[in-house]
Amino acid sequence: TAMSALRRAWEAEHGRGTVVGLAPSAVAAQVLAGDLGIATENTAKWWEIHERTRATFRAGQLVIVDEASLAGTLSLDRITALAAEAGAKVLLVGDYAQLQSVDAGGAFSLLVHDRGDAPELVDVHRFVNPWEKTASLGLRHGHTEVIDTYMEHGRVTGGETEAMIDAAYTAWRTDTVAGRATVLVTDSNESVRELNQRARTDLILDGTIGGTREVELHDGSHAAAGEKVITRRNDRRLRAGRSWVRNGDRWTVTDIRDDGSVTLRRTGRKWGGSVVLPADYAAEHLDLGYAVTSYRAQGITTDTSHVLVDPSMTRENLYVALTRGRDANRAYVATDKPDDSHQGPHPSDNTDATARNVLFGVLQNVSAELSAHETIAAEQDAWANIGQFAAEYETIAAAAQHDRWALLVRASVLTDDEADAAISSPAFGALTAELRRAEANHHDIETLLPRLARTRGFSDADDIAAVLHSRVTRATARPAGSGRVRKTPQLIAGLIPEAIGTMSAELRQALTERRDLIETRAAALLDAALTENQGWTKALGTPPKDAKTAATWRRLARTVAAYRDRYGITDIIPLGAPGEDDAQKIDAARARAALDRARDLARGPGEEPQRRAGREPVRRSL
Repeated sequence: TAMSALRRAWEAEHGRGTVVGLAPSAVAAQVLAGDLGIATENTAKWWEIHERTRATFRAGQLVIVDEASLAGTLSLDRITALAAEAGAKVLLVGDYAQLQSVDAGGAFSLLVHDRGDAPELVDVHRFVNPWEKTASLGLRHGHTEVIDTYMEHGRVTGGETEAMIDAAYTAWRTDTVAGRATVLVTDSNESVRELNQRARTDLILDGTIGGTREVELHDGSHAAAGEKVITRRNDRRLRAGRSWVRNGDRWTVTDIRDDGSVTLRRTGRKWGGSVVLPADYAAEHLDLGYAVTSYRAQGITTDTSHVLVDPSMTRENLYVALTRGRDANRAYVATDKPDDSHQGPHPSDNTDATARNVLFGVLQNVSAELSAHETIAAEQDAWANIGQFAAEYETIAAAAQHDRWALLVRASVLTDDEADAAISSPAFGALTAELRRAEANHHDIETLLPRLARTRGFSDADDIAAVLHSRVTRATARPAGSGRVRKTPQLIAGLIPEAIGTMSAELRQALTERRDLIETRAAALLDAALTENQGWTKALGTPPKDAKTAATWRRLARTVAAYRDRYGITDIIPLGAPGEDDAQKIDAARARAALDRARDLARGPGEEPQRRAGREPVRRSL
């Protein structure tokens, strides 16, 4: 392996015994020991030994910390400080996109993202199917387009929760009976218990589990000879051959003794590797091992995995769960289960939710803990992105123009009672936003609104403001003017209708400041994306060489960058998934038009326009 080769190369230069292997968990340390061919230790135990004996590193040593994303920041700080003091080198190995430390963490991810020279493995050798190697990397980075890849290969099933539990269990059971190494993964502890009990019942019925004696486990379930179980606590006193009992080890029960002690053999071993667990350990620290959580699944490799997905799952958990199987990894997506963990609306709140949009939400739900430095940067970015600036602009614009629109409504042949009802209506805000959009499209609102109010009375209207909003929307479906005299809409960064007309100097200044912030950030985001050659920029084409055309191309490209920032789009599809609400759909149409125009400008002489998959006609002004 690469680890073994690294150890040999280092020891050839620095001498035998100069490589130290550490990992956050005992199981990970055991795997690392197998890879390196030396004794290793978990970080907590190593620190305890250091505190007790003052044993430490020495100059010339290479300290390898495997599964570094699972290591707490304090633990890594202690180890690196001691290594630096001794003149040793620390090598952190892991995957920042997998599950994180239960302690304060994020240090490994911070180091990876802050350094430009962090090497990264890009070839995946676990999977039998070539497409899954590429798709798993997309899953790792949260690229939502891989959802379609998994669906095209029949790896995603959606439906109601109970149906998905049944489908996942049935598929797992089929693989088990066929003798395949398989794992059933769910992030619900309740589902883990239920599935374990269901599996146990079936195994008893088909005779796989035998014997008359059973032992009761900590969660009320029972285990007998033939059961698959997992130990949940490190205990170095319990020896299994040359090894010992670790948290997360997988075993098969071979005997239940009269005193309640349990004899186990390591999974996959036909002889040797046995241990006798005392009755108190078995009762308190032993679990059935048919269904597991993502945390338990991390680090194992099977032939297949069957994963129960609901809207509360995170990207990291999904990535781990859907990459355990060599031959196949399947997702069973519950589309009817409400989510209390995601902030804000989620596709699962929609009665028409599908497996695809639930998975989309999961990939957007990142739980990886940030370091303190990254947290500060993320908070600053959250308050300095176009989504925030646009929200501030909309709020200030509504306040700045409220009196103007109220006066216009009162002057629009409405009775005093009708005008009061319209202005106090919850729909008045939407009406004023529509008026601002129409004015940004160069419609004469001062004459348009009274004319629309006169077209028909409001005696049968439940909400006058809503009726006016509908009339304005229909009447201004296209920008004012036509043909060559049509004027360009006054949109900030190509998206946000600019507030014009009379208002206080103070509010005008506040709007101008937000407008400048939006435009500046959009330009900076585009420059960064082009410099870093981000994947989504390929859809823009190559910038034209002609200066005037290039300036137009950049303006259009800034609109796409602004749209991505406003709606938090991070994958390589320029506009991401379809918008969930009307406001985003309108902005998406503007961004799509800008993207198409930029791509046309980037075409070389004589090239035919590209076909644009999924383009939707725009039926209203942008």
